[in-house]
Amino acid sequence: MAPVIRGTRILHDGWSRFLVAEVTMPDGTRLAREIEDHGRAVAVLPYDPVRGVALLVEQFRPPALYAAGTESLLEVPAGLLDEADPEEGARREAYEEVGVRLGALERITCGWSMPGISTEQMDLFLAPYGADDRSGPGGGLDAEHENITVHEMDLATLSAMSDRGEITDIKTLLLIYALRLRHPDLFAGA
Repeated sequence: MAPVIRGTRILHDGWSRFLVAEVTMPDGTRLAREIEDHGRAVAVLPYDPVRGVALLVEQFRPPALYAAGTESLLEVPAGLLDEADPEEGARREAYEEVGVRLGALERITCGWSMPGISTEQMDLFLAPYGADDRSGPGGGLDAEHENITVHEMDLATLSAMSDRGEITDIKTLLLIYALRLRHPDLFAGA
């Protein structure tokens, strides 16, 4: 017998939904487990292979401030998936957050961000761009009060920061490592 969710009760229903699931385990043990539910998400690392740079964002994150006193994080463009197609969601987020129009995307994976507490699965992509593809202002949506600062950073700097443990956002770190593994030529001089 596999574990069975016998029922759920909603604790909060807003931007995210928080619920408690009543689970019966294969041995008959009954457990209550909390679940944060807000759906799928996307993240993309836009990089310019000619100039050897990548676009990242920095913004205030209340949970990071609460947990560690960290006011902002350096991250790849990311957000909740509103579209049926994750690639379109990644393109939308890149344009909203860093003002770049992306063409081809290189899929890395669709993975669980925090499977012990959240239903979120995140589609992760790498995406080459050129200087002419930066056609929007970036900075996020005013209606969402994102207040994003855009950073175009040297790939060698990002590589060194990841090696020193200075990139603390996991999706960003994973995408930097993926870029280094899949396109080592971009880091040959680093």
